[in-house]
Amino acid sequence: MAPMASMAHQAPSTHPVAFLARRAATALAAAVALGAAAAPAAFAAGPSPSPQKLPAGLYGTKDPQYDGVWRQSLALLAQHTVGVRPAAPAVDWLVGQQCADGSYTAFRADPGTACDAKTMRDTNQTAAAVQALAALGGHGKTVTKAVDWLKSVQNDDGGWSSMPGSPSDANSTSVVIGALAATGHKPESVTSKKGGKTAYDGLLTFRLGCDAKEEGRGAFTFQLKGAAPNADATAAAATGALGKGFVVAPADGAADAPVKPLTCKDGAEDGAGKGKSAGADGRTRAADGGAAYLVDQLGRNGQHLMSTMPGAEKQPDVGNTADAVVALAAGGHRSAAQRPLAWLEKNATGWARQNGPAAYAQLVLAAHATGTDPRAFGGTDLVSALNATGPKPAAVSAEAKTSGKDEKDKKGDDGEGGGMGVVWVVAVGLAIGAGIGFLLSGRRNRGKNGL
Repeated sequence: MAPMASMAHQAPSTHPVAFLARRAATALAAAVALGAAAAPAAFAAGPSPSPQKLPAGLYGTKDPQYDGVWRQSLALLAQHTVGVRPAAPAVDWLVGQQCADGSYTAFRADPGTACDAKTMRDTNQTAAAVQALAALGGHGKTVTKAVDWLKSVQNDDGGWSSMPGSPSDANSTSVVIGALAATGHKPESVTSKKGGKTAYDGLLTFRLGCDAKEEGRGAFTFQLKGAAPNADATAAAATGALGKGFVVAPADGAADAPVKPLTCKDGAEDGAGKGKSAGADGRTRAADGGAAYLVDQLGRNGQHLMSTMPGAEKQPDVGNTADAVVALAAGGHRSAAQRPLAWLEKNATGWARQNGPAAYAQLVLAAHATGTDPRAFGGTDLVSALNATGPKPAAVSAEAKTSGKDEKDKKGDDGEGGGMGVVWVVAVGLAIGAGIGFLLSGRRNRGKNGL
């Protein structure tokens, strides 16, 4: 999510997760071209702090100018989900990042300075903060102001872009739907001022139907311009279509819903309740179709999704694979979710260590959604690892207490559970060096519009 209009609808949320359109790709390409460690100034929300001057309470040690609010929100939300009460300074930092109008940007180096017209307000960062603070409780005014701001920048089609004023995209619309749901707002009742389109109307706009090529039917595209199936957008939208956000509760019992791909007859969707309908049945069918597309893509690549970032197309995309697991779990597809989850347990540890709090949070939330213990995730205690990236938690519930070696002792170790190989570690290192960190495998990984 960035300052230039041309970039504003190209990147995360992770802007990064957050962070979401093509900004990550644009920033990386620009940084590589310039041979510099800093991303374009257009993305900056303020001076970039040195590692020695990172704010107290902030999670992670990387430059927060692109994903500070995003990674903080995911970290706090994941901790809360597994029974960890974050340190007060960590929560205070997130609350203090809000602009007076209720919006958030990726990072404000000096929260005492009021946001102005140059501040790059970001729906993804704002919606992530809403989900975290709503879960933690006690911040009603902050959350209400943020939700009101999100409603005020809803596009006429019912959706949202990462940067207000830009065309809607599936990822931004999905993360806002998650924020609305987390605060008790019904997305089907949140409508655009002009046209009266609902949030779900906006989201289902990006669904590819029977007029698309067969291999892409049921998938979602990131944006309508140059529409092509996009696994990242599909994972976000399949979750959002069900009215769910980052936290998906594990299914009760042993229920295992079958994956139902979109079927077409005579060029039209077969069966009742067409997916383009924003009604409950249509949304469920849309989520099912998206899940089927994800299962197909995961199966083609050994149960993981592939990166679409320039220069890393042959590398696994761990973050988006975790998002896919959450999407499948949200739809009740227990067996389908277990296969990529098993891949994550074997291969995601090294990636998380390289990328920090938001990466650990994604894995914690994927484990939670599938009823898997995040404290024994492929031999790694994800909760301990996440806690180690920020200030000491205020409290840890009995079941969340860590065991074994402290993850702090393992920082920088890309051996255990890494399974990604030297090439992948080098690629991740390059991404971090380019100044966009988790953006590359976060929710805003939009290198190309299709796989």
